[in-house]
Amino acid sequence: MNYEFFEEAQKYLPGGVTYSVRSLDPFPVYIERSDRAYVWDVRGNRYIDFWMGHGALLMGHGYRPVIEAASEQIWTAAHLGYPNPWEVKWAKQVCSMVPSAQKVRPTNSGTEANMYAVRTARGFTGRKLVGKIEGGWHGGYDALQIGVTYPIDKPSTLGLPDETTVNTILLPFNDLDGVEKRIKNKQLAAIVVEPVLGAGGFIPAEPDYLKGLRELCDREGVVLIFDEVITGFRLSAGGAQKLYGVIPDMTVLGKCVGGGPFPSGAFCGRSEIMDVLDHLKRPKPYTRVFHGGTYSGNPLAMRAGYVLMKELEKGDVYPVLSSLGERARRSLEEALEKFEAHITGVGSLVCVHFTKEKPVDIHTANRTKDLKLTTEFSKHMLSEGILYIPPYNPHFFISAAHSVEDVDKLVEAAANFAKKHRS
Repeated sequence: MNYEFFEEAQKYLPGGVTYSVRSLDPFPVYIERSDRAYVWDVRGNRYIDFWMGHGALLMGHGYRPVIEAASEQIWTAAHLGYPNPWEVKWAKQVCSMVPSAQKVRPTNSGTEANMYAVRTARGFTGRKLVGKIEGGWHGGYDALQIGVTYPIDKPSTLGLPDETTVNTILLPFNDLDGVEKRIKNKQLAAIVVEPVLGAGGFIPAEPDYLKGLRELCDREGVVLIFDEVITGFRLSAGGAQKLYGVIPDMTVLGKCVGGGPFPSGAFCGRSEIMDVLDHLKRPKPYTRVFHGGTYSGNPLAMRAGYVLMKELEKGDVYPVLSSLGERARRSLEEALEKFEAHITGVGSLVCVHFTKEKPVDIHTANRTKDLKLTTEFSKHMLSEGILYIPPYNPHFFISAAHSVEDVDKLVEAAANFAKKHRS
């Protein structure tokens, strides 16, 4: 039935999917049911899900506190278009958990949040140039969708006029000297960085790199923006910034900030920066930064996000997630030893790289990559009931719903691939 759905889907959806990253060869797996750490396709096949809704489902599918709160809210008021109590509770909770957040605004996606964060930084500084890290993924916002895929000198998408990216400067990851050289004599409004490269392969930033960026931005009057759409609330109750002890000026959030199952995002930061959005302090439109949207602050996402954040605030889940993540990384390294594979990640993030060199940035993660072996690995794992995407970059999001047995099955499937693969 997956093939039949694919045939029908191609008539109405370009490529038969709603996001190209979800495509598999020879056809996608169409999922119709989920529960905790598992999903079932339209044929009834069960898989251990290590994609977890693009990493949004930190607590697994159908997390009861969130689902129950959302179910009640749907009947009370799912969408209003008015200020509501849940947006206030949600905002207070974000600001109490994220070290850099003194004030916050909700959005409907991480892409929106990045767009508004950059606009706010430009409005605050009065500058145009934005530094964007090579290999960083910040959604579909034009100004940040360059240098995403390898090789970085090729466009990451069609339809980007040069005018939309002329004020974006690509900066190297984990190379502070390289950053210093590229921004010399330039006045930047902001530097946007993922503390752990997401789509780039779950490659953690070196602590001294983030500290160096903080010092550089302080010295040059640049707004330091952490994109924590993935890492926010996943690596700790305060995100990667709390884990690393490096506090940015602004933070971009997504996924967990809306409870997991609901479209959401946020951008937050120091009061003096966020106040450039304040219509009470800046009554004339041309004196402030615009932000808004039909579904911004909708009570359904706000309540779901609030409930999840209150649960995560307890902190109980993070030692469990880190233990499972470390078990997966260590065991996968051993299982795939014959390939000299490298496993990257931190906390509950795990990525497999079939490369000759250890990945520390987008270049080392791609220039010696064995793409054929990587896609063969994906097909094998699917045959063993392990589901993740994309096939060309094996990312594994571990959730609180996963068990030690689930992780061990992941490792066993990888070990079977190594045994069956002909050298």
